Amino acid sequence: QVELVESGGGLVQAGGSLRPSCAASGRASEHNKKAWFRQAPGKEREFVAAISRSGGTTHYAPSVKDRFTISRDNAKSSMYLQMHMLKPEDTAIYYCASSPLPYTPELVRSPAQYSYWGQGTQVTVSS
Repeated sequence: QVELVESGGGLVQAGGSLRPSCAASGRASEHNKKAWFRQAPGKEREFVAAISRSGGTTHYAPSVKDRFTISRDNAKSSMYLQMHMLKPEDTAIYYCASSPLPYTPELVRSPAQYSYWGQGTQVTVSS
């Protein structure tokens, strides 16, 4: 059984930073891929970033590239999303996701690739 729990969201002014975390129980540290998605009110869930098991391969949505950094610590069964230069349009509920499926760059952006999801953490960026 795998459980994912996000924390570290909050309210920040535009231009600020946040670092949400995702703690995993069970065998999630062995999963080949983990990712962050987000969902704003009235919008579909969208891909933010993904990371391979070793952490050596990452992918980002164009809207967050060069501002966000995804990382994972398998020894602590944790994943992080360092967010800098936050914008009001980054406001959303941020979800972590995990999957034992192989890390395939063409597929990491699809929510259907992930079997396990956290409950989400709210990130609000004020202008």
